[in-house]
Amino acid sequence: MKNFRFLTIVIAFSVFLIASCEKAIPTDGTLTPHPSNSSARQSAELSPELKARLDQLHSLLVAENQGKLQPKPNLSSKVNPEYRDLISRVLKVIEPTPCDANTPVNQWLDTQLSDWNSDVIGYALETAMLDLPTYDALVFENSSSNQSFGVNGEYTHQVTKTFKDLKRFWNIESDDLVLAAMHGSMLRDRTKLIRTYTTVYGLSAPLAAAYADLVLALLDYFPQYRNGDHPIFTFNAFAQESFTFPPVGLIPDKIIMGDGILEAFTAIGYGDVAPQAILAHEFGHQIQFQLGVFGDETSPEATRRTELMADAYSAYYLSHARGASMQWKRVQKFFQVFFNIGDCGFTSDGHHGTPTQRLAAAEWGYNLANDAQKQGHILTSQEFTARFEAALPTIVAQ
Repeated sequence: MKNFRFLTIVIAFSVFLIASCEKAIPTDGTLTPHPSNSSARQSAELSPELKARLDQLHSLLVAENQGKLQPKPNLSSKVNPEYRDLISRVLKVIEPTPCDANTPVNQWLDTQLSDWNSDVIGYALETAMLDLPTYDALVFENSSSNQSFGVNGEYTHQVTKTFKDLKRFWNIESDDLVLAAMHGSMLRDRTKLIRTYTTVYGLSAPLAAAYADLVLALLDYFPQYRNGDHPIFTFNAFAQESFTFPPVGLIPDKIIMGDGILEAFTAIGYGDVAPQAILAHEFGHQIQFQLGVFGDETSPEATRRTELMADAYSAYYLSHARGASMQWKRVQKFFQVFFNIGDCGFTSDGHHGTPTQRLAAAEWGYNLANDAQKQGHILTSQEFTARFEAALPTIVAQ
């Protein structure tokens, strides 16, 4: 997915709006635990303490000239709706279309969110919990050192080995490219929460601390959040071209891999190929940055072109004798990885291609590697891109 572009989920949910209140913010971090039985989890009743705390935060936001939590403009301008739209579809806020996007990964995520009522969704949106891990990774994870991938580090070897192979395989400058992880555990880290609220959202230190304490209380109160480890918080992977962010300085070229997206594909049976396929797709965006593939046009067709191209880059690497050299059974699996992240947002500037088109792009990349007369020869990124551009009309027609 291009340019970090993830989920600043500003979704049209019927989320509660809380009236202003003059009660002081509770500062002792104590809340009555929410009952853990399933009927209680579905209850619409909210804790008065949570209401009061969020009411007061709203009042303080207004006092700081902010109507709601908003990331700074030079960060929010990078938002891409690929995974946001996927989550929106699962939460039933996008009208169904004749294009079938009800893929196994959507069904799995739907199951994971089955106990999320309007209160659980509402507090996650009001506090930006759905965005905090993404922005924390974007702004602060600026080194490949000491990174682990997966909630328990279970994908670390798989991901780091693939990253080394990709840097060797493609003829681009990648020595300074950062590979880093996105963990929901940052939601349990008060220091990280405060630095993200202050640096990314521009809150004052006292207000950032109050929001951080509310997030910690919410994790204790709602078991649905799984103490920050629910996959929705890190259901993302993205590539970012370097840019300067004044509070921090230079943000380097990077690829971020979220725990949630890796967990999802493992759960539906693709754990042995999905980390490589997703990482190779994001590496494809780094190729595009260096080749200047992205133009100034913003349209569904323009986004679809670059996303399908990244799918093809990935499949070519995964299939190539000097790449991941996957055999047919595994190749079939990674085809399904791309099929599963297709979308039907035909009028959205973030349209990445239908499931069928993404599958077709992956098949094209596979065939290019498999049918080559010289199996040991690797096309340059320039040669590969030119061939893909010629094939794109046929791929889109699928």
